[in-house]
Amino acid sequence: MYIYKNIISIDEGKRSGKPCIREMRITVEDILLWLASGMSFEDIIAEFPELTKEDIMVALEFSANQQKKIFYDVAA
Repeated sequence: MYIYKNIISIDEGKRSGKPCIREMRITVEDILLWLASGMSFEDIIAEFPELTKEDIMVALEFSANQQKKIFYDVAA
């Protein structure tokens, strides 16, 4: 299992290996889609009180780092 900043976990046996928040079934993708749909951090936390602002921030950071890695891998 891969762990990023003690918040994002990747486990092949959970959610088809998608990055999840603190080993919950909520994925980084879920958070990105909620934000893209117009939900605020506060909206997300109200709907999913098990999440924290830090969880959402780390999900954004993780996603940005993954995008950067893909860009640099393609450019190399």
